[in-house]
Amino acid sequence: MANVSEMSKGSVIKWKDDLWVINEFQHVSPGKGSAFTRIKLKNISTGKTVENTFKATEQLEFADVQRKTMQYLYGDKDGATFMDMVSYEQVVIGNDILGEERKYLLEGLQVSVSMYNDQAIAIALPKKVEYVVEQTQPAVKGDTASGNVQKDAVMTNGLLVRVPIFIKEGDKLLINTDTCEYSERVK
Repeated sequence: MANVSEMSKGSVIKWKDDLWVINEFQHVSPGKGSAFTRIKLKNISTGKTVENTFKATEQLEFADVQRKTMQYLYGDKDGATFMDMVSYEQVVIGNDILGEERKYLLEGLQVSVSMYNDQAIAIALPKKVEYVVEQTQPAVKGDTASGNVQKDAVMTNGLLVRVPIFIKEGDKLLINTDTCEYSERVK
């Protein structure tokens, strides 16, 4: 048993006689009353997503999962293929498990895969991933007069991100995988 405050994205808990993966969570400390955590959970067996609120004092049972570092090799219509960095064993993870995380996958990217009974149940991406800008509009003189101006940029894997106006094609960028936002330019 563990405290609700020990949760993180990608954690697997036993709740309502089933296994659930934590997709999103937010710790809330209101001015009045006790603190709580708002959580978006995905049921591993059904794929159903629900939101629930847990009191800060509640105890939850974390599932005994193993985390393996795996490298993304390629994807197809059925899912994505990952390789275990220790045993070189390949595992196919379905699109239903990948969910929104699929759009961040980039060939060679290392992720943490949660395994339960030798079955992949969730992946955890790095907080920031480096991409190369494949396509964006050039900056036009005078565009920056209004302050924080942004434009659309398409990365090499097809990911669409809003970036500052000074970014050009070929630039390497760090993108935050939690928010899908531009973080910084890599030199």
